[in-house]
Amino acid sequence: MSNDTNTVAGDRDPEETREMVRERYGTIASDGQDCCGDVGINTTDDGGYCDGNTDVTGSERLGYDTGDVASIAEGADLGLGCGNPKAFAGMTSGETVLDLGSGAGFDCFLAAQEVGPEGDVIGVDMTPEMVSKARENIAKNDADNVEFRLGEISHLPVADATVDVVISNCVVNLAPEKQRVFDDTYRVLKPGGRVAISDVVQTAPFPDDVKMDPDSLTGCVAGTSTVDALEAMLDSAGFEAIEIAPKDESTEFISDWDTDRDLGDYLVSATIEARKSARPS
Repeated sequence: MSNDTNTVAGDRDPEETREMVRERYGTIASDGQDCCGDVGINTTDDGGYCDGNTDVTGSERLGYDTGDVASIAEGADLGLGCGNPKAFAGMTSGETVLDLGSGAGFDCFLAAQEVGPEGDVIGVDMTPEMVSKARENIAKNDADNVEFRLGEISHLPVADATVDVVISNCVVNLAPEKQRVFDDTYRVLKPGGRVAISDVVQTAPFPDDVKMDPDSLTGCVAGTSTVDALEAMLDSAGFEAIEIAPKDESTEFISDWDTDRDLGDYLVSATIEARKSARPS
């Protein structure tokens, strides 16, 4: 049984939701991030903020350090996340990493640096334009141990028990069938494998105009779940050691996602961690 019923995504036809998300992020991949859009991190094409503050890039504001941003070639960092999964994933040399909703590849290329040439990184994204852009970025980043696959994160094109760590950055909230996402994530993880996800969680009920706004759904707002719902879905999938830690300081940048209302009243970024049992099932 799905535990998505407390999100607006659960009230829509799943394929309708996927198509709206695919269309939005296909446009972003082709045209670049819009400046000061109705919903979404308000950045310019060079990563600066629309209020004129170009001293801090969008990704640095999300928790990446200057070295992270500088180490990745231009074109992979679209500033679309809500945190930094690298900071708590604990990736080590030789591991296999899977990124759910990999976009243009920013987190994948950072992960490749962590796991080294003996490791592997797989990015999965359902938007053809994003996958094409990410594949073009492989050579720019000299990342021979990274590959990108077209697919949905609820039906991962990845073999059973082949991944050490699953990361994601503000993508699970976009999925209309979140229980299936966590079920399939569990499937592809090796025994003892782990999840390290940055995403937004709902802290208060949304006004009706937000719940019914397609831009809010595709802009990482209306499809969010509560902490309790996420914990229940992870538990149902079979995970243990579940820890979801909201980051109150994230309201500073979330408040900039919408020019008409303060989304920090309803959302907060969080780290989501869980582990698959090391015992064979």
